Amino acid sequence: MRELLRVEKLRKSFHDLAAVDAIDLQLAVGVLVALIGPNGAGKTTLINLLSGALAPDAGRVIFRGEDITRLPSHLRVRRGVTRSYQVMNIFPRLTVHENVLLPVLARQRRLLRFFSPTSAYTAAVEDADHLLAEVGLFEQRGQAAGQLSHGDQRRLELGIAVAVQPVLCLLDEPSAGMNPVERTIVLELVKKLAHDRQTTFVIVEHDMDVVFSLAERIVVMNRGRILADGTPSEIRENRQVRETYLGEEWVG
Repeated sequence: MRELLRVEKLRKSFHDLAAVDAIDLQLAVGVLVALIGPNGAGKTTLINLLSGALAPDAGRVIFRGEDITRLPSHLRVRRGVTRSYQVMNIFPRLTVHENVLLPVLARQRRLLRFFSPTSAYTAAVEDADHLLAEVGLFEQRGQAAGQLSHGDQRRLELGIAVAVQPVLCLLDEPSAGMNPVERTIVLELVKKLAHDRQTTFVIVEHDMDVVFSLAERIVVMNRGRILADGTPSEIRENRQVRETYLGEEWVG
């Protein structure tokens, strides 16, 4: 598989704690990767480093052959790296459609002028409508985003993340706060988007049933380092991973 992103000896410390400790990691094009590990393992810090929300203390991030280690977040977005957050990140007073239209226009280097006729944005409106249909929110397009259910808000956030047509999408607990049915729906949607759009997704997720059923590759972190990296079957059979994180109920 073609390499999309490479991390070399990436390090980030907070006071005396090494949240990310000299990590090496490669990501291939179009693969759905789950990033798992106990609380405090360094998962969110790694996502922050890859997205540009944090600057590393040492190491390099190479994306599509370019060193983006010191590149700010907004310039990484232009190169095709987007993310979602643990805390909901939508515009609750705007409509569902406007929430998606804004990043579509940003991709086109245009601004939304609220008193302009929609005919001025025909192509962008059609693009936003198509994306809302993909994430199952077309019928709610005229509704205020803040009025959506929690699960639908998470789907909207996913739509916002992919509206700029990223090649790498980092999702930090995209199913947080959902019930099991909502969680399965959203993560199945991620799998579909990864396949249909040939987008590489890296997902921080705690539901192991979902992780093992959806992910093509699993990276396990512990204490700022990568404990294991492999296919779901390889991770399931890894005794060190079971002892550290999964528990013995995963034996066999």
